[in-house]
Amino acid sequence: MLLTDDGVSIEARYEPSPASGTEPCGGLALVVGHGFTGALERPALRRVASAFHQHTAVITFSFRGHGRSGGRSTVGDREVLDLAAAVRWARRLGHRRVVTVGFSMGGSVVIRQAALSGKTDQIRPMQDIPHGERTGRSTGRTDRVNGEPTTAPGEAADGAAPDAVVSVSAPARWYYRGTAPMRRVHWAVTRPAGRLVSRYGLGTRIDPRGWDVDPLPPVAAAPLIAPTPLLIVHGDRDPYFPLDHPRMLASAADPATSELWIEPGFGHAETAASPALLTRIADWAAANA
Repeated sequence: MLLTDDGVSIEARYEPSPASGTEPCGGLALVVGHGFTGALERPALRRVASAFHQHTAVITFSFRGHGRSGGRSTVGDREVLDLAAAVRWARRLGHRRVVTVGFSMGGSVVIRQAALSGKTDQIRPMQDIPHGERTGRSTGRTDRVNGEPTTAPGEAADGAAPDAVVSVSAPARWYYRGTAPMRRVHWAVTRPAGRLVSRYGLGTRIDPRGWDVDPLPPVAAAPLIAPTPLLIVHGDRDPYFPLDHPRMLASAADPATSELWIEPGFGHAETAASPALLTRIADWAAANA
């Protein structure tokens, strides 16, 4: 179990590089963030981890409110602290190169976490927010980062900055309801009945307090990642987010350090990722971290 900066326990698993046996490898590690309602032991995430583990060391974990992790899901906001804890663990294990790979909600988290690395003190603790402010709706404000980051991505003092970032099937902006699957997600997150279904049917515990202010959206975080390499991967058959989402992310990111892959026939996130695509992602990580 890992402990986040705000005191949430996160279940995690480390699989060392197949080339290093049981000893930690000083080289590359992939830290994988699952999608909403995923978890450490879910078959889709285990399949992704197995594919990546053929190439390098892998860390998987359950975001808060998922699996056996503590806390409640904030649907992409404070999950940056969960990912930071996993990246720091990879560093403590001796890995000099760490790449974060996120799917769907996890894809938004890896972008935001890379932009916020070294600046998690700008995330306001949930317990300090008066209940009346927790509307879960936009107030016309965004928090977290004002202007350019003061710490270069590779120089974050807390050791949580990744060396490269891969975002798969991620949204570019919040509150998107343009597809039937996303309307169901919003029902599950915002309605008491939906949260009950999520908790007892999907094993996902959602914080009912919502957001006090909008977290930095992925499209605003993307340009703050540079010079850290960024790979954006999206399928042309994604039923959740149409292609304007990855194109917005790619347009916002630094073209000198980012790539966009639009994958023919690919659906959504870890459940639809083919072994061939996962191998290409692992190869990109090894070449760019």
